[in-house]
Amino acid sequence: MTDGQRPGRRPGRRPGSADTRGEILAAARRTFAEKGFDKATVRGIARAAGVDPALVHHYFTSKEGVFVAAMELPIVPDEVIPQVLTGPREEMGERLVRFILTVTSDAEARQPLLALVRTAMTNEKAAGMIREFMTHALLLRVAEALDIPPIRMEAAFAQLFGVVLARYVLELEPLASAGIEELVALLAPAVQRYLDGSR
Repeated sequence: MTDGQRPGRRPGRRPGSADTRGEILAAARRTFAEKGFDKATVRGIARAAGVDPALVHHYFTSKEGVFVAAMELPIVPDEVIPQVLTGPREEMGERLVRFILTVTSDAEARQPLLALVRTAMTNEKAAGMIREFMTHALLLRVAEALDIPPIRMEAAFAQLFGVVLARYVLELEPLASAGIEELVALLAPAVQRYLDGSR
């Protein structure tokens, strides 16, 4: 084996380069747009980018990770879910509300999310892609971990999503200028009721 060769690397596949990450993201955007979140695969994205699937995993860990990076979303499921689930269950509503409000308070972080939502309102393919991602990568996973019906998790998400839109798209006052902790105190009890599952 000569210097620079990697054992096990298949012929015809490029190793990682300075531009590989960007090429994977471009291929991922095309693949998700064409197939939606559910039907897209890491292998398919890798094929479209002309790289080995191991490189996709190297840069992004999972399909969810590729999606988040490709769409420039501020929420990574594998990071968010443990944050929400770790700690007393009776404080989960508070943790979830504070997390969503804190993440979306950063203008740079929320702009790609709001842009994607605006696109989804007029584009059914985009709406389906976001719906599949939110349902399978986030909401169902949390619902299963909490052992609650999915509709409860979806209702909690819908309430928080509505607050984010009212706060940053419609800019309703005084909601738009209210502090995070004030909103946490207001919203956490209602969200907690959805998550408790027994009421």
